[in-house]
Amino acid sequence: MEIQIKNIETIREAAREFIENIGEHKVFAFYGKMGAGKTTFVKAICEELGVEDVITSPTFAIVNEYEVKLKSQSIFHFDFYRIKKLEEVYDMGYEDYFYSGSLCFIEWPELIEDLLPDDAVKVNIAENADGTRTVRW
Repeated sequence: MEIQIKNIETIREAAREFIENIGEHKVFAFYGKMGAGKTTFVKAICEELGVEDVITSPTFAIVNEYEVKLKSQSIFHFDFYRIKKLEEVYDMGYEDYFYSGSLCFIEWPELIEDLLPDDAVKVNIAENADGTRTVRW
């Protein structure tokens, strides 16, 4: 699957298209260079799912939990950019999140690749020369 994001004004439309195509999957690993738009796209997805909380990058917290009020469910948003060793991820109890049945959106998954569930969806976000973004999975 592939989605084009022409500009920031169309990101919510792209997020809706992404949501329409996630099926039963729960864990999504977002790959892309720094500045590619991973956090911005995850924020748009969460907003489209009905999250009313302030959505920010969990760079320092490693994981943020957002509540989808209409569905009484949680979404977990991870940023593993600052992880130095896998023991940190074990210590935070990653399995409780990844196998909870809740949606999990993971930034910088390449740093914990061995711990990703087998059915995790790998999502690549690339910035194109014209400033648009391409989302592929």
